[in-house]
Amino acid sequence: MKSSHCFVVLAYKESQYLENCIQSVLNQTHESHVVIATSTPNDFINDMANKYQLELIVNKSQKKGIGYDFDFAKNCTDYDLVTIAHQDDQYDDNYAEEIMKLYDQKKDSLILFTDYYEIRNQKRVYTNTNLKIKRILLLPLKIKCLSKYRFIKRCALRLGCAICCPAVTFVNKNIKMKNVFSCDMKCNIDWYAWEQISNLTGSFSYISKPLMGHRVHEESTTSEIIKDNQRTVEDYKMFCKFWPEAIAKLLTKIYANSEKSNEIKE
Repeated sequence: MKSSHCFVVLAYKESQYLENCIQSVLNQTHESHVVIATSTPNDFINDMANKYQLELIVNKSQKKGIGYDFDFAKNCTDYDLVTIAHQDDQYDDNYAEEIMKLYDQKKDSLILFTDYYEIRNQKRVYTNTNLKIKRILLLPLKIKCLSKYRFIKRCALRLGCAICCPAVTFVNKNIKMKNVFSCDMKCNIDWYAWEQISNLTGSFSYISKPLMGHRVHEESTTSEIIKDNQRTVEDYKMFCKFWPEAIAKLLTKIYANSEKSNEIKE
């Protein structure tokens, strides 16, 4: 494996935000390698790759689904550190620099990740109820000497998924699993992945500064899944990995209310 860092921009169909995402990962203060990965090759994605002279890696597998796409993106290069950059999101110019600094301090890391802000109606939102709750759940991981312990790692997962997927950099050489994302889920594929990885030896290394923006919009996969109640079903499955059935049912009901924060408000 190569020891440096790679952004894998995961592109799907024709997103109006893809170019903004590409520009944000190319404009990093730390020079990272950048490639585009897709399971839906088309002229739009080809044009973006050509415009920015980026390698385009096509997933030719017959297996279809979000989980398969994410596992492909995680494994499609031979770099030690891989960030799967979601096409709708953006990264502050010091994201990679801060990640690499933390990695130099925590070589045992399984994943390294930052706090994040939301992008709603083209505006940055640094605080709301959802973000406040996630930051509370992540407090134990701010104590770096404790971040290697399974109990502490799972504090960020027991009451919901506090780790933002596009904010995560995978340390592939420390993760002894090639496929970590759930391929039978549509929304909680990342929560499932962190639960799987939390069982491995190594740290969940956290930077408590918001260094990337996660876009919330009506066409997003999360918004679509919430509308058809799929997320509630998946939340229950995940809570059952941490709690007895009765508690899992109660937490699922409480957690469903937080889904309202994904609605777009003018």
